Amino acid sequence: MLEDKKMKVKKGWLAIQVGLEDEDGGYQRFSIPISYLYHPLFQKLLDKAREVYGYNTSGPLMLPCSVEDFLHLRWRIEKETTHHGGGHHHHRHHLPPTSLSFHSC
Repeated sequence: MLEDKKMKVKKGWLAIQVGLEDEDGGYQRFSIPISYLYHPLFQKLLDKAREVYGYNTSGPLMLPCSVEDFLHLRWRIEKETTHHGGGHHHHRHHLPPTSLSFHSC
């Protein structure tokens, strides 16, 4: 019963699993808004996941990234989303996706 509750994700959100095999904490589960899938920084991470795991995996989406790097990525996406949430989009403030470098991603 506890496992069933753990597997539920809010509508409009996606379950992911983040971590590296050699990382101390192992894999951690997160729920992210589906809108992340369209963000250029997150798309780079999805491309990496496709290279590492392929398309056909069972269970939550696996991301080959340390938890620390993922949390930083999530912070960047949320910062951009809230900064530009007022309807005025000033793209000159965005850092290009290539300027973001993670140690593990």
